[in-house]
Amino acid sequence: MKIHRFIVLLSILLTQSVAVPPQFMDIDDSVKLEWHKSYADDTMDKAVVGLRWALSYVGAKSLGPSEITVSGNTASINAYKLGLNENAVNALKILHQAIRESGEYKRNKSIDMGRYVSLILGSPQHYYALTGVPEKLDDLLAGYTLLEDKGYVNHSAVSLKHRIIRFSGQDKMRQVFLSAETDPATGRIEEYETLEIMDNAQLRFGIFDADGNRMDHADPSVTNAGKPAKCMWCHESTISPMFKPQDEVHSYLSYNALQDKLKAYNQSLTEQKALLKEGVDYLKLQDHTFTELLYITFMEPSAERLSAEWGMPLAEVQQRLSGLSTHVCEEFPYLGPLYQRKEVEKLAPYQGLEVSGSVREMSSEVNYIHD
Repeated sequence: MKIHRFIVLLSILLTQSVAVPPQFMDIDDSVKLEWHKSYADDTMDKAVVGLRWALSYVGAKSLGPSEITVSGNTASINAYKLGLNENAVNALKILHQAIRESGEYKRNKSIDMGRYVSLILGSPQHYYALTGVPEKLDDLLAGYTLLEDKGYVNHSAVSLKHRIIRFSGQDKMRQVFLSAETDPATGRIEEYETLEIMDNAQLRFGIFDADGNRMDHADPSVTNAGKPAKCMWCHESTISPMFKPQDEVHSYLSYNALQDKLKAYNQSLTEQKALLKEGVDYLKLQDHTFTELLYITFMEPSAERLSAEWGMPLAEVQQRLSGLSTHVCEEFPYLGPLYQRKEVEKLAPYQGLEVSGSVREMSSEVNYIHD
């Protein structure tokens, strides 16, 4: 048992820290990502910031101008140059090959930037492969020692059940939080969610069933947590405090004690972020919004956006879309009337690589990294 635990721990450490050998840095695995203006004050500069944040969410550390090269409305990235560990590079190479073989890439010599972000963040299997979240909860937890202290959340802003919160101590940028979604009537654990700190200071999210098997998405009858991308959106790269007061429960940390710990851990993480020499600018935390706009404007495009994307006059695009209904995005209403990606794809003049039905919520899924 001790030998197994050692092997699991060693494999986790290697997954998180082994860099790509220098001799591979010059290998060209680049793909070109094309930006399409999607709203009035949208710019290529904003899109590149959003792309940097998207790549950081899957563990990338090297995100400067030499790693993301920009020419006009096109950005080029190479899997070997992003500061990812070797396992992540291998996974991204497989995805890049699938992209290059798509009808869109063969026709345009590029992939839509929003499609690319939707593929790396919106497919849980892609996200897990790139970030290295183990398939078994026990394997993930083998790399940590959970403290005796634990919190109880009975008024969650997300979960439909109660939550038992456990965590390890924080060693610079190494820590895990474990939430057990618990039925308050029976005490039965119905699901687990994990949050870890990666070595680029971003958070890594995992969702597991009651038996500790990794899942693509949370069970909507248990929690509104959705998929890992929804966790990213909700946490905004921080160890979040509780948003509601909690009733005290015997043998668990008081509401104030747990809240103080969460705030202290986040403050420590903030201080560690300030020491980083590369990656995203954590002093501009709201820049993550540009990532969300990249995938939302792709998944929910306007006619004007599709005109640019398809290289087609707006009037012709509107004619093609005439039988489809529109909606307004509650999160970004200024985007105007929008369509659903699933409905417009069949009208496109080329075949793009299919994406998951939703980036954040339970949906049909794609997986081009594993068979």
